[in-house]
Amino acid sequence: MSFDVPDDNRYRESHEWVSTEPPHRVGITEFAQDELGDVVFVELPDVGDTVAAGEEFGVVESIKAVSDLYAPVSGEVTAVNDDLFDAPELVNDDPFGDGWMLEVEPSDDGFDALLSPEEYRDQTA
Repeated sequence: MSFDVPDDNRYRESHEWVSTEPPHRVGITEFAQDELGDVVFVELPDVGDTVAAGEEFGVVESIKAVSDLYAPVSGEVTAVNDDLFDAPELVNDDPFGDGWMLEVEPSDDGFDALLSPEEYRDQTA
């Protein structure tokens, strides 16, 4: 099965993505949501919190598993997708669109440490 891997994002090996252009949105990949199954709950930080690259920032719970979410870059959380609290299935329906989780103002240029779209495609092939 081939999964969508947008070219304007960078990826963690743990299947989180961040958009390279502002607003820097963060979410989980199509591959990750497929592996999890139906998402039933998402726990996210608050606006104004800081996240650190590689550190846990939240939790996603599905009918199959509970998984920690890891920040792809360090920075301040500038927005949270409140729609996910009432409709967590948006993560399954549109992981790169309506299912985004956070917007982050990066505190450094950590994008180079992440996987390119090509590298992520190779990982999930």
